[in-house]
Formats: sequence, C-alpha cells, structure tokens
Amino acid sequence: MAKQNIVVVGAGYAGVSATKFMAKKFKKNDDVSITLIDRHSYHTMMTELHEVAAARVEPNAIQYDLQRLFCRKKNVQLVTDTVTNIDKDTKTVQTKNGQYPFDHLIIGMGGEPNDFGTPGVKENGFTLWSFEDALRIREHIEKTVAKAALEPDAKLRKAMLTFVVCGSGFTGIEMIGELVDWKERLAKDNKLDPSEINLKVVEALPTILNMLKRSDAAKAERYMKKKNVDIMINSPIVEVSPDHIKLKDGSTVATHTLIWTAGVKGTSDAADFGLETARGNRLVANEYMQAKGYEDKNIYIVGDLVYYEEFSNTPTPQIVQAAEQTGHTAATHIISSINGGQSPKFKGNYQGFMVSVGAKWGVANLFDKIHLSGFLAMIMKHIVNLKYFFDIRTGYYMFQYIMHEFFRVKDDRNVARGHTSRNSNVLWSVPLRVFYGLVWFLEAFKKIVGDGKWFTPSTWFGEESWFKGDSVFPWTWDYQSITDAASGASEAADAASGASDAGADAAVEAGNTIFGLSYAYGEEPMAVIENSPDWFMNIMKTIMPNMEVAMFFQKMMVFVEIGIALCLMAGLFTWLFSGATIILVATFCLSGMFYWVNIWFIPVAFALMNGSGRALGLDHWVIPWLQRTLGKWRYGTPKSLYGQK
Repeated sequence: MAKQNIVVVGAGYAGVSATKFMAKKFKKNDDVSITLIDRHSYHTMMTELHEVAAARVEPNAIQYDLQRLFCRKKNVQLVTDTVTNIDKDTKTVQTKNGQYPFDHLIIGMGGEPNDFGTPGVKENGFTLWSFEDALRIREHIEKTVAKAALEPDAKLRKAMLTFVVCGSGFTGIEMIGELVDWKERLAKDNKLDPSEINLKVVEALPTILNMLKRSDAAKAERYMKKKNVDIMINSPIVEVSPDHIKLKDGSTVATHTLIWTAGVKGTSDAADFGLETARGNRLVANEYMQAKGYEDKNIYIVGDLVYYEEFSNTPTPQIVQAAEQTGHTAATHIISSINGGQSPKFKGNYQGFMVSVGAKWGVANLFDKIHLSGFLAMIMKHIVNLKYFFDIRTGYYMFQYIMHEFFRVKDDRNVARGHTSRNSNVLWSVPLRVFYGLVWFLEAFKKIVGDGKWFTPSTWFGEESWFKGDSVFPWTWDYQSITDAASGASEAADAASGASDAGADAAVEAGNTIFGLSYAYGEEPMAVIENSPDWFMNIMKTIMPNMEVAMFFQKMMVFVEIGIALCLMAGLFTWLFSGATIILVATFCLSGMFYWVNIWFIPVAFALMNGSGRALGLDHWVIPWLQRTLGKWRYGTPKSLYGQK
C-alpha cells in the first residue's frame, strides 16, 4: 500500500477525538502517518473556560499539553503552526512556516463568537471563546473591582461593580454562576460588601437555557434569582459602550464589563479555503463529513465548523457531543477508505444536556427522561467530564482534573462545599506520622524478639518468636491445636488460683499470647470479626496451602511491617504506605485476630494520606523528583512549539 498522509487541522474536541481514534486503528500500520496541526501546543477544555475566567481554578487546569495527550503515539506528528491556505489541487496544507501534503484532510478549526454585527462589542466587550479570553476577563474583573473599591463617586462605583453577561445559553449561565460564587471573595479582598456587586443576564429571547426542558430551565432561573442575579429577558443589546450598554427598547445599563456569549459561528480563518459555506460561516459537509464538492479530494469538516443537516433546516449543534461524533464519523470513513469496508453515516446521539450554575449547583437532562438538579446534577457533570478523559485515554489529565476540581479549590468552590479542599498545613500531622510508624515498628519487632532480650540480638529469631504479638496468618493454624492450647492455658490459670496472683496472671498471659493478644488488666478486648468469613478462609488456604508456605509468609510479613514502619517514620511514600496499612488492618480484621481497641489504626492511616510526608519527610524531595523524572520518561519534555527539529 502506498504511503498515506492524514492531516488534522485543529486540536479541539473534534480534532483530538478523530486523531486519537485513527492513531489507535493505524497503530500497527507503518504506511499511515498522522499530522495534527494547531496554533497552540495544547488542547483547551472549552467547556471549563468560565472556571478560569472567574478564578475558580488556575489556568493550567484546562490546558492539556498535546504531547502528554499523544504520548507514545509514534504515528502522530504534532505541529504548532497556523494554517493559512489549503491547496485542493496539489492536496497540500500551507502554514506560516511550511506545508504538509495530505491524502486525507480533516478540518476542525472550530468556531468563534458571533456578535451579529452589534456595534461596540469588539471594541468594548469581552468574549469567552478561548483560553486567552478567559484570562483577559479574569484580569479585567480583578482590576475593575479593585479600582471600584477606591472610587468615591457612588454612581461610577455602581457601574464599575455591575457585571453583565449577554446570552443565556450554557456558556452565559455558567459564567454568571461562577461570578455568583466569586463575588464573596472579590468583595472580601477589596473590603466591599458583597451586595454592592451586581450581576445581570441579558437575553434577547423571552426564555433562557433554550436547549433544556422548560421545567429544568425554570429551576435554574429560580436558583439564580435566589442568588440575586437580575435576569433581563426580551432585551436585545443594540450597542455597547465603554461604560454602558444600550437595549432595543432605548434603556441603558451602566456597566464597565459586558461578557458576550450570545452566539457562535465558524472560524473566519477558514473563510478563504474556497469551500462551500452556509449560515454562520460554517462549511457544508455530507453525511460522512466530507466537504461538499470535494469528496474526491478526501477533505472532511468536523466540530463547530461543520454544517450538516441531519434533519431539515437543523444543522448539527455546536456542542462537545456533536464535535466528538463528527470527528469520529470522519475518522471512521478515512479508516474504511484505507483498510476497506463500510463506514456508517453520521447519526447524532446526544445523551443529555447539563449546565452548572456555579460550582455547587446545576441542572441536567439525561436521555430526555432523567431530570436532575443541585448536587446530583453537578456530580453527573463531573462524571461526564471524567468520561471524556477516559474516551481520549489520558489518565494523567483525568487525575489532574480530579485534583483541580475537588482538592485544590479555594473558598469552598466545589461540589463538596469545600470539605475535600481545605489547604491545611501538614506539619501538624508529623508527630502522628512518627508515632504511628513507631507503633508499627514495635509491634513487628516483638515477633522477632520473641522471648529474647530486646538488646541482645543473639536471643532473637527463636522459633517461638514469629508467633509473638498479633499473628498475621492465624487461618494457617490447626483450629483444634489452638483450642487445646487455649484450654491448657486456662487450666494452668485455674491450677494457679490457689497459688500466688502472679502465677495466675502469668498463666493467663500465656494463653493470651497464643491468640496473638497481650493485655494485662481491664475488660477483655473484643475482636472486630469473631469468625473469619468462609470466602476469606478459602482464599487464604489457596494462597497458603501448608504450614511451610504459611511460615514463609509469616516471616516475610514481619519485615514488610518493619519496612512500612520505617517509611512512615521517615515520611517516604507516606500516601502509599498509609493505604497499605489500611489493607493490612482490613486483612487482620477478616482473620478474626484484630480487636476494636486497635481499630484506630485505620482512621489514623486515612489522616496521614493528606500528604504528611511532605513536611519533615523524604516525600518533600522524593515525590517531586519522581514526578519530574517519570513525567519526562513517559511524556518527554513539553515544548512551546511542536514540529520543529
């Protein structure tokens, strides 16, 4: 087969989805090469731009380096460049810095804000359609509130503290929701009363959130009004000035901040490619996403840029689900044309819509049947986002998403109301970490010392030593032998009853030692589980079928426990070994040989998983070093430009 060059222009949702799918299918085909071109070296999670714009998460939380996304995809070449033209005759993609021949071309350059020609939007408004837009809005709001806090003119101050979002689609409502959450922090940092910050949504239509069922949209509207958001419907904006906006009815709203989210159109960068366009600058394609009139050139249009009417006068929606599905359709058709076989036509499958109104509340409509709001809707949104990372096979960024959304958030701005994201100083857990490690060390070392002397090594490692302290594998003992031994110990205690109390105590102590329990006075400790479950016993008997194997594990586990203890005291891999102790204690509990008086081992282990090894511990140096070393090994060194020699 002749060498096949596939070029994908645009690393948005559609481009990444298509490239990932083709890279997998052509993994073993050395005759196929894929080139992904984007003006940035990263993929932006567009659905979370509002979180950066309103300072819920840091900018890097929604930036995903392309090299990390496509690590070890040897058939994918990454290029950071701007496409300037597509020569359809020579089948060449021309960029500012070079040109790339193609046998198959996917154009997924996305869209851009549509201001519908409204005067002043470009000059005086803010759009929310790119990573740069989000940073610009964030910086502007912070500076504007800071200036307003020092403004003595009450009228001017009010205008500066009035923030208006134009458009009540998903982007607009999610942006205003983040501002609701942010205004408390903005007010506090600038010594303002939060009630001085006014939030408004301006919508030209008579209803909001028109992709949702009316009942779901009504819930969102009630929630926003409860949060003192002014929703102005039937209010088209006809002009935007630096200090106010003008509505169609002639009224004005004094504001220094208008965030425009009212519409989307195809990117103007593709306007000169000579392909057929439809309304909104979108490029027309057929059911396989092939550009109309250029099917023989193998040119495909995907994502927000494509115009395909699956139903009469209803083009594919400009949402993430449609972008991924159009990308998958184009990729499938290319795979079929190279490998042979049939490819399915595009068929939209939109499993639901959801919108967050801030970090803690949202609404969702799933499969047109399930309606959620509040906490459950937000959980569902996070699940959908996590599924996206699974779909594009990036465990690294899935982990980063979890950390940014649940554990590294300030001001309680997450679905858990901040309960998972308190930034506490782990220094105070260091004494607990050292004590916990020391307890493990002493308990393990008892099994080595046995009846010997602690400071006389020659007396250690007696046969009886391995059964001192808590027995790790009690299920390997013959039950009748243990019963007889216990009975003998009890008889010894009875026989000694006529003698001194010390003799009786010694006999009882001997019986307790057999059961791996050492206590002197007070109530007899109660086992967490009296009798081991049959399924657990069967598993253990399979792992350790005889006494020789059991003894090996018994001795090995002593040194494992000592190793865990030393690592905990030194603060090395604290999270990992704290988790290991939880598993060990759970195993001891199931064995029927762990007691409620020591159940504190489990909550302490959970407490130490807060990163306690980062303070006065080796994790302070080891973990960052491992992250750098392993990251470089797996992903290479991130670059600002890809495609350069």
